[in-house]
Amino acid sequence: MTCSHSLVKPVTNKAGWAEYVVEWAAKDPYGFLTTVILALTPLFIASALLSWKLAKMIEARDKEQKKKQKRQENIAKAKRAKKD
Repeated sequence: MTCSHSLVKPVTNKAGWAEYVVEWAAKDPYGFLTTVILALTPLFIASALLSWKLAKMIEARDKEQKKKQKRQENIAKAKRAKKD
């Protein structure tokens, strides 16, 4: 019985590293996918959190802009009424 980590070779360049990864994925696809998913999960969580925060910031900015626009419209309306 061979260990799945018997692929250990000295990797000295990008081509060697890529070959190692492809060989690992071919010999142990479930282990490879599990490792990739576990490695990417924190990044997906961070992305979701930052997207949510950005959406909240955009909503707050839009709400503030609408409030300012409504205020300017009311000021203009009051000035027109005052002229009459």
